[in-house]
Amino acid sequence: MGRKFTNNELNKCNKTELVNIVLSLQDQMDKLNENFENLIEQLRISNQHQFGRQSEKLDGQLSFFNECEYLSEDVVSEPSMEDIIPPKTRSVKQKGKRNADLKDFPEEAFNHDTTKEQLDSFFGKDNWREMPVEEYKRLRYEPASWTVEKHMVHVYVGTDGDHQDEFIRGERPKDLLRNSILTPSLGAAIINAKYVNSIPLNRIEQEFQRNGVNISRQTMANWVIQCANKYFMPMYEYLHTLLMAYHVTQADETPVEIIHDDRPAGSKSYMWVHRSGELYTEQPIVLYEYQKTRHSDHPKEFYKNYNGILVTDGLEQYHKISRELDGLTNANCWAHARRDYSDAVKAIGKDNEKAIKQSVAYQALARIATIYKLEETLKPLSSKERLKERQTSIRPLVEEYFAWAKERLADTSCIPKGATAKGLNYSVNQEEYLKVFLTDGDVPIDNSASERSIRTFCIGKKNWVIINTIKGAKASAVMYSISETAKLNNLNPYYYFMHLLNMIPKLMDEQGNIETSKLDSLLPWSKDLPMKCYKPRR
Repeated sequence: MGRKFTNNELNKCNKTELVNIVLSLQDQMDKLNENFENLIEQLRISNQHQFGRQSEKLDGQLSFFNECEYLSEDVVSEPSMEDIIPPKTRSVKQKGKRNADLKDFPEEAFNHDTTKEQLDSFFGKDNWREMPVEEYKRLRYEPASWTVEKHMVHVYVGTDGDHQDEFIRGERPKDLLRNSILTPSLGAAIINAKYVNSIPLNRIEQEFQRNGVNISRQTMANWVIQCANKYFMPMYEYLHTLLMAYHVTQADETPVEIIHDDRPAGSKSYMWVHRSGELYTEQPIVLYEYQKTRHSDHPKEFYKNYNGILVTDGLEQYHKISRELDGLTNANCWAHARRDYSDAVKAIGKDNEKAIKQSVAYQALARIATIYKLEETLKPLSSKERLKERQTSIRPLVEEYFAWAKERLADTSCIPKGATAKGLNYSVNQEEYLKVFLTDGDVPIDNSASERSIRTFCIGKKNWVIINTIKGAKASAVMYSISETAKLNNLNPYYYFMHLLNMIPKLMDEQGNIETSKLDSLLPWSKDLPMKCYKPRR
């Protein structure tokens, strides 16, 4: 702020000095107003993030992905009568749907009959005949049942001859863990509860206790870590090898707190997620990786032998490894490109529709929405056909958007501020990476698939807040990798985990090693998996 003038000093000022003082005050007021507007916008954005809907869609007014009338600034198509007054449709109940839904479950029949004596008494002797049986179905649920497996190993001893006093024992199955009561079904139940249903171990412990079973959370944690290291790590490493052969991959990361990691309390660690490209619908893979930091060395090590396109957000760490690894190309996410604009529009307030439509942020969202709408129509196409259509119909819209964004930033008469300016600068700075999807039909337009993949971990993280040890974090990364990959391949994670815990110990040698080729029959898309591993089809 400038100095204060007394009345006497102002009376002594000449005209030029007074003009300079007024101009200085105007500059200061402009800066104050700008700062005030930015502060109000930040406050509204903060409130929206805390209390509002977490999407780029305004309630009941502006849908930036579905509403055609917002996709063009100059051309408004005339709606048809069917658009204005949609024909009334009556949903028809699908015949046989209930039987189809229940066909994969075991059945137990119950006969509800009448005795011959009752029939003769009512109708008269033999004055009746049986009609077709009325049949209906109900679904019964039984809570977890527990069975103690009592294994009896028969032992025989020689009483005479060359093998006198020598012993032969019946072949016993391998224990999952030495001297442990853990079975594949129990291990799968614990893993499924924690890593699929996001139930903390203390709640699993309480549920077990309500069924009369006392297994401490510490014991369960030890079982999970040992099974992850001993049985699931070979599968994790094999999936990593397979993922690196995919032409397109995607990555994201989220913070997590570890109690015992030799750093001050509250230090951030990170769970990274790496997955196959969203447009690969066959044999999808999702892998999680725990690291202490967000340093670029971590993705660089993970992708050191990769030759392909990695889709991410605009994090500089990814740009850095694309410059350092010859075979890796980084593509950026258009969903991130629109988020600042969405924040700016929401900060205006949903009741001020006129101001929204006049805003630069709204115009940016409308342009991006047009790109998204066209891209959505290309999903059923092959990679080659999708690339051709992108070059023909989407590339001109993308080029026009970037030219428009640069013009807005260069317009000195109305320089964008706040979240709008952030959005424009983000797009212009990431232009090279945002255009990569135009060069390859297998590259998705955004990184939303990675965010969906990491959501299960984030839900679990909210339930148990922190992980106790680095070993626990690494075990969690392995378990989430197997479970999320299983789900993407339409498997039932519980039965898949149980199958792996049954089969992997049998395939290991005496040193606990397993040949990679033996894992082929256990992969989530293997045709050799038992039918119960598959999610029932509807």
